[in-house]
Amino acid sequence: MRNTIAGTLAVTLVCGPLLAQNVPAPAPTPAAPLIQQVVPPPPPVIPLPVLSAAQATQVATLLADSGFAQGLRHDGTAAPLPGDNAALVGAVLDYARAVHSGRLDTSDFQEDWGLRPAPYDPLPGFADAVKRDRIAAWLRSLPPPYAGYDGLQKGLATYRDIEAKGGWTKLPAGPDMGLGASGPRVAALRKRLAVEDPDVIATGDKFDKELQEAVVRAQKRYGLNPSGIVSTGTLGALNVPAADRVRQIMANMERWRWLPQELPAKRIQVNIAAAVLTVFEGDAPIASMKAVTGRPGNETPMLQSRIHSIVLNPPWNVPTSIAAKELWPKGEAYLKRNNYKIIGTGANRRLQQQAGPTSALGRYKFDFANPYAVYLHDTPVQAGFSSFSRLSSHGCVRLEKPGPLAQLLLRNDPAWQPDAIDAAVATGKTQRVPLQEQDQVAVYLLYWTAFASANGTMNFRADPYGWDGTLAAKVEKRSAITAAAVAAR
Repeated sequence: MRNTIAGTLAVTLVCGPLLAQNVPAPAPTPAAPLIQQVVPPPPPVIPLPVLSAAQATQVATLLADSGFAQGLRHDGTAAPLPGDNAALVGAVLDYARAVHSGRLDTSDFQEDWGLRPAPYDPLPGFADAVKRDRIAAWLRSLPPPYAGYDGLQKGLATYRDIEAKGGWTKLPAGPDMGLGASGPRVAALRKRLAVEDPDVIATGDKFDKELQEAVVRAQKRYGLNPSGIVSTGTLGALNVPAADRVRQIMANMERWRWLPQELPAKRIQVNIAAAVLTVFEGDAPIASMKAVTGRPGNETPMLQSRIHSIVLNPPWNVPTSIAAKELWPKGEAYLKRNNYKIIGTGANRRLQQQAGPTSALGRYKFDFANPYAVYLHDTPVQAGFSSFSRLSSHGCVRLEKPGPLAQLLLRNDPAWQPDAIDAAVATGKTQRVPLQEQDQVAVYLLYWTAFASANGTMNFRADPYGWDGTLAAKVEKRSAITAAAVAAR
């Protein structure tokens, strides 16, 4: 809070030269002292709680497997817990921070991992739990309070068990397999599918109708075209090792820890990896649509923000890197034909594609503050939405149905009902429509490559950016570092 001045400075009035000469000037009234900024006292220092012998035993038992169960390490061998009180309490607090708000240190985050967990101090809660002898209940309350996280934790146990039993054998390459095929590769396929799907008969070498249905189920679990034919893409998904699936689940559990403990009931979520947008109201999904997200090398960042306005008929201010690599080399005739305007001269010139039916941003752009200059937008090219792999943008998120989304976000604004929106779009003129404060909606760009369906079946998506392996390795490394630090206390 800025300092303020209390009172006023006294002002001496001079009534004329005679008075000024014969009457001594009054002593100046001292200025009122500045009000000092009140600094709140620091919070009381909470001493480390002293555990009873029974509590120490309970904590050691609970921590022995917790980090493994919560995906904080891949190896099932836990470091031995210290025996003295301070070190044991330190181990509890370290675990609490990791499972509540993430294992990573600030330095572990990549630039495009724009989600950051809120700071969390577990000591007050733990001290209270020790005082009330509620340690087990407190530990259970620490993980993210979401069904999505719970589903991953159950899936983690399932895939750890699969890994412990030897995983699955890699399927050999060969021609596509479909209905009517037979032979050793079909027999291997049956055995492989049966590991994840209990409805598959593991023996036999015939590709019958039941096996075709099992292949379709697997393709749906992996986000592939459910053709019932085992081609290169399906073969690649089936051949991902079980250990990698475990690490994939671990990485997604860590990302859940970066989210706030309570998500806004009204929000938009984009799953970058699956290229799908979902609208939530009252914490329930009410609409979804396909999206196109960033290709590897032009990754769509993870972030959270708020959509504050919609631009109708937006021009596209082409980023310098895109202009240099993809547009300037095509020549001015191409630029003119595609409605690009050259702004500036010499080294300062830049490109802007004018609003219109061929604009890369289409008719709608949804703006939200972020340091990556990304946004949601329309596109004149609809063919990309028919693909099962929809990672082909420069980082922004293209939407399959931007018009209905604009109508949904503006539905409470009497000046911007559907007819008014359509009329404004039809003019072709650029117009920014601010959302009213109460209608601004949270937006989350998230990277989910593993999630459980309602019946507990694990679903996986490709890891196009390679973030899963990187993140899982960082989690394991940071767990080892902190375990060593706790042991050294």
